[in-house]
Amino acid sequence: MMMIKCIIIDDEPLAIDVIESFLKEFKNVQVVGTFKDPIEALSILEQGGVDAIFLDINLPRMNGLEFLKSLQEYPQAIITTAYKEYALESYELEVLDYLVKPISFNRFLKSINKLTARLIAIKKHEPSIDLIQPAHVFLKVDKKLVKILLSDILYIESLKDYIRVSTLEDTFLSHKSLSSISEELPSENFIRIHKSYTIAIDKVKSVEGNLIEVGDKRIPIGRNYAAHAKQRILKNKSNLLK
Repeated sequence: MMMIKCIIIDDEPLAIDVIESFLKEFKNVQVVGTFKDPIEALSILEQGGVDAIFLDINLPRMNGLEFLKSLQEYPQAIITTAYKEYALESYELEVLDYLVKPISFNRFLKSINKLTARLIAIKKHEPSIDLIQPAHVFLKVDKKLVKILLSDILYIESLKDYIRVSTLEDTFLSHKSLSSISEELPSENFIRIHKSYTIAIDKVKSVEGNLIEVGDKRIPIGRNYAAHAKQRILKNKSNLLK
């Protein structure tokens, strides 16, 4: 399992406590330092080995964004702030995510999934003999976080305020919207074909009219999704035959 080492920089002790409590839910994430002043974090960043910074903006002595600008290079940065107006400037600095306080756990989970995907993608391009962790997402299921490999997902069904994720071996029910989970999945592997369904393109067995067979289920293609969905699915199948 890829271990993710991170630090938290925030001048509010309560904010640090909230982020730390969220991070404790992830067995592969380790908090290696918490700081109220960004200057105090310089030494640990210079040592290397930090994968991510959870960074507030309004800080003593130096604005969080100014702090990033002062660094020649820095780990993946996730902004945690009460202010929305710095979002554009933050993304110009190529931060990974921008979380507005108060931060819900569901929104935080999305950020961790994004962080994991980014670090795995970086790892794939590094020359290394280490095993690369398969792409995955974490979903909150029955009060615990469950890791689901993307390669195991067949389809995802919307059930009002919940989603049901069907995999090769099991199904999982999670309090999350279909739109939210679909945004976290790589678009080259998954496609939304109906207001209630997102499917794994490589798991499609057959297409008959406006029905798609995935696993043991026949799923309808929504009228508004039909043209794009069929083009993507049939193109994918034809590429596999080349």
